[in-house]
Amino acid sequence: MVDLITLAAFIPAALALNLTPGADMMFCLGQGLRSGPRAAIAASAGIGLGGMVHVTLAGLGLGALIATLPWAFDAIRWMGVGYLLYLAWQALRHQGGARASGPGLGVAGAFRAGLIVNLTNPKVILFVLAFIPQFVRPDAGSVLGQFMIFGAVLGIGGFVINGAVGVFASGIGRRMVRGGRTLSWITSAIFVALAARLAVLERA
Repeated sequence: MVDLITLAAFIPAALALNLTPGADMMFCLGQGLRSGPRAAIAASAGIGLGGMVHVTLAGLGLGALIATLPWAFDAIRWMGVGYLLYLAWQALRHQGGARASGPGLGVAGAFRAGLIVNLTNPKVILFVLAFIPQFVRPDAGSVLGQFMIFGAVLGIGGFVINGAVGVFASGIGRRMVRGGRTLSWITSAIFVALAARLAVLERA
């Protein structure tokens, strides 16, 4: 399967990528601000599961098919944009309410939202196709198995780091909870910014 030397080279590269601020980290930050540490960790877990789905598809070869079909890429991307804008609207709709109110703000809702946001970002599977194959050796056994091992390393690192960012943000959220309107606008702005980022993504 994966030898220790290859794994030792992959782990620091994966950690560097996990530490790079991106859409997943910002999403967990937004959940932590509005809903607290448990929701932030749940959102990070949902994102991690979504990432493993992408890794599995890439390992099976379906990711390459998506990469060659512009309409499939765009369809998934615009579903993601619509969902993020829906979350932004929900944050404003419940402004001034309890921290855990509203869709996507409880633990189960945060997990579901993290999963959907990750799955509707086609750039993730393109990243997986560009990054993980550099460490895959066809002569080392099952290619899908190697994809899953490398994907698990990425997923665990992302879960810990993104979750930690969300937990840290929840401390700020607790101080801002009295200003529910301000907190709702900040959370909504994060979701709108993520939607805009996804809307302008290009396949390459």
